[in-house]
Amino acid sequence: MNCNIAICDDSAADREYLSQLVRRWAGTRNHVARLAMYPSAESFLFRYAEDKSVQILLLDVEMGQMDGVSMARTLRKDNDAVQIVFITGYSDYISDGYEVEALHYLMKPVNEEKLFSVLDRAIEKLQKSERVLTLEKSGELVRIPIYQIRFAQVQGNYVTIYSTTNCTVKMTLSELEAHLDDSFFRLGRSALVNLGYIARVTRTTVVLNDGSTLPLPRGAYERINRAIICKG
Repeated sequence: MNCNIAICDDSAADREYLSQLVRRWAGTRNHVARLAMYPSAESFLFRYAEDKSVQILLLDVEMGQMDGVSMARTLRKDNDAVQIVFITGYSDYISDGYEVEALHYLMKPVNEEKLFSVLDRAIEKLQKSERVLTLEKSGELVRIPIYQIRFAQVQGNYVTIYSTTNCTVKMTLSELEAHLDDSFFRLGRSALVNLGYIARVTRTTVVLNDGSTLPLPRGAYERINRAIICKG
């Protein structure tokens, strides 16, 4: 796979060390990695304004005027696909990673085996995010990235797909399910939910991280929790 990887760290020695590991990882996995390095959050964001192709970001937490967590918040405002891996010398910032949906935290000095494993996970997530659902609606084709689908609900003979923009098409829930992957859980006859968007589950309700709620069918509580654990 071809992938665009950025390293943002204010230490030249750390940037060089990480770049060597990334190149070694790409070589062992037969990936083609386009690598860019930045000495500050500001320099990364300046470049990002013109070129948004970065897919994996190795981001130092402790930097100069703008720290890595603040930069990640800025990045997430218009990019929810880039895989962010925080690099830090302290464990104090781990809770901040949930806010910006960081893939992982790596402690300095970065262990080669751990970095390789995290990069493998990043590639797996990127490959999933590249999948697109193509639907026909009112005589035109609509393309929806599968990872952006939060849930889908049946309304008569139609299914409404809730994503960054909602889309209602004439099809059955089973037909839609056949186009999706194991990131989705079937909520009886009425809905499908993306496990990655679930905030919490009660015995009767599934609550998504945008506040949406879906009824949980009787007997599904244990199954959906197992599915969430397996996905994690």
